[in-house]
Amino acid sequence: MSKEPADLVQALRAAGIRDERLLEAVRTTPRAEFVPASQLAMAYRDVPVAIGQGQVTTQPSLSAMMIESLGLEGREHVLEIGTGLGFQTALLARLAADVVSIEIGPDIARQARDNLARQKVRNVELRVGDGSGGVPDRAPYDAVVVSAAFPEVPAPLIAQVRPSGRLVQPIGPGGHEQVVYFLRTASGLEQRRVLTAARFVQLQGRYGFPQGDRDPL
Repeated sequence: MSKEPADLVQALRAAGIRDERLLEAVRTTPRAEFVPASQLAMAYRDVPVAIGQGQVTTQPSLSAMMIESLGLEGREHVLEIGTGLGFQTALLARLAADVVSIEIGPDIARQARDNLARQKVRNVELRVGDGSGGVPDRAPYDAVVVSAAFPEVPAPLIAQVRPSGRLVQPIGPGGHEQVVYFLRTASGLEQRRVLTAARFVQLQGRYGFPQGDRDPL
């Protein structure tokens, strides 16, 4: 059974992750501190974990693939849509200058804030609210990662990516998506490549699906 961060790093290497800075961030960020106590046995396995309120964490190799596509070098101002319990947030914080993360569930956001504080992750501003509209007062962003599915990139998120900035989002109805990497150009947001097929919960909010819809899990 996988019991420590090195096991998760090995799984990510096997899944094709090559960014050494990202792998080191996974090695030094104990996922066991970012999952519910009832799920500790799953912490260092490459599997999603249920966190309550109809939500699950992103599978670590999938999260790493999305992060790797952004090409973070340490200077970036990053927006994360969907904090969850904060593991992906912590990875982004170790790879970028700072992270603005927004979570729709107040209780989940509270747990994420506590988790990040215990790990002394200080370069994260965590908001509670509708992530489909982004966080415009902190825009523009060098990179945006969206951890929920919608058939298109919401217009407010497009507007918040700086020129030459990057965005990665699962595109689809929720439950059957393609994870797509976009680049912001002079003509708008351009799709550059599909990273993988995946399965995500729906992006809910004003510019997403109506809140209260049942997410496919």
